[in-house]
Amino acid sequence: MELHGLKTEFLGRNCLFFQSIDSTQTKIKSLKQPLDGSLVIADNQVAGVGTHERKWYTGNGQNIAMSFVLFPDCPIQKVERITISIAECMVEVVKKLCDVELEIKEPNDLFFRDKKVGGILTQTICKGENINKMYIGIGLNVNQEKFPGNLADIATSLKIEKKKEFSKEQIIVEFLNKFENKYRKMIKN
Repeated sequence: MELHGLKTEFLGRNCLFFQSIDSTQTKIKSLKQPLDGSLVIADNQVAGVGTHERKWYTGNGQNIAMSFVLFPDCPIQKVERITISIAECMVEVVKKLCDVELEIKEPNDLFFRDKKVGGILTQTICKGENINKMYIGIGLNVNQEKFPGNLADIATSLKIEKKKEFSKEQIIVEFLNKFENKYRKMIKN
């Protein structure tokens, strides 16, 4: 996947793409010496995980499954609202590009009406009062048309709601551009 229109200085500049992978979060954590902002994107995850180790269904190339690593090296307080900031950025991007108004169900879920559209998984490594490393995983149901089993009762996608297909690449690029600015301000203040 090419990230055309990426205007970031570091976020997503080192990008690894996989057709199929166990989990983007597992992969980003396994990289030996990742650069700040390194990004892993997959069309399919066979063992995608969410909060509390819950399974995250990816769909086969229809949805966004991505993880990135950050090295904030700052006091915990500066980034304690990072998950909400990520959710806010994604809500803004989806509104702008897809004309869908998502709601944030704190701390880490994105909903449309009463159905889940996305989730954010934030894992941190601290040293004392400082955060050294953060792994951020994001799943967003973009072009999924059907969900297996009981997921149909609790999940939806942008395509189901708007009856049209959306560009995953465009959503990812817009999100990375927006979030990098917000993140830089967060750790600077």
